[in-house]
Amino acid sequence: MKIAVWSGPRNLSTAMMYAFGNRADVTAWDEPFYASYLHATGIIHPMNDAILAAQPTDAMQVIADLAQTAETPHSYFKLMTHHMLPDVPLEWAKDCINVHLIRHPARVIASYGAKRSEITSNDIGFQRQAELYDHLGGVVIDSFDVRANPQGVLERLCAAIGLPFDPAMLRWPAGARPYDGVWADHWYGAVHKSTGFAGGEGELPVLDGRDAALRDAALPHYEKLAKLKL
Repeated sequence: MKIAVWSGPRNLSTAMMYAFGNRADVTAWDEPFYASYLHATGIIHPMNDAILAAQPTDAMQVIADLAQTAETPHSYFKLMTHHMLPDVPLEWAKDCINVHLIRHPARVIASYGAKRSEITSNDIGFQRQAELYDHLGGVVIDSFDVRANPQGVLERLCAAIGLPFDPAMLRWPAGARPYDGVWADHWYGAVHKSTGFAGGEGELPVLDGRDAALRDAALPHYEKLAKLKL
């Protein structure tokens, strides 16, 4: 089984990858289209040169790599929605179980802004996620629900995609993983200290100015998918 998990950044996506990657029957892939996205767009991200050197910059080569059979029965692809540019074919994803991980835009923007001062609507990927759902369908889960009830949500998710639940998904050793992307040193500080999902989230962050405008633009896309969540 190939499981394609789509999200924007700062969406609990790395913790979810660690949960699945902690299973003995899963091989995890960390944002395989990152370098091809940077190469195609010319956008500069933290650790830009290291990312371009660490991964294929041709999206078609990435697709070919994802099609290869892993040593384990299942593969888990952690995928950023904005990395999937409109001219990249999606036929490969139709052979996957597609899961859409969502998070309220206010939380995403507040978290992303702590790591990178420049933020655009494209960076947080809500519109692209809605487009990908329209094209691929799949299962929707909300990171708020995962943090509030990890076992319950993961059990429902596993049932929905036809994968037996494994308690190993709830706890993992602290520290980096061999499948982490080279960018982990910049982005994964908190999750490297974790041994499981953090507790429930509090009130929504209060945003103003540019960040409030970004939230308002993203909300319709988030709310569309939130109505479909498990």
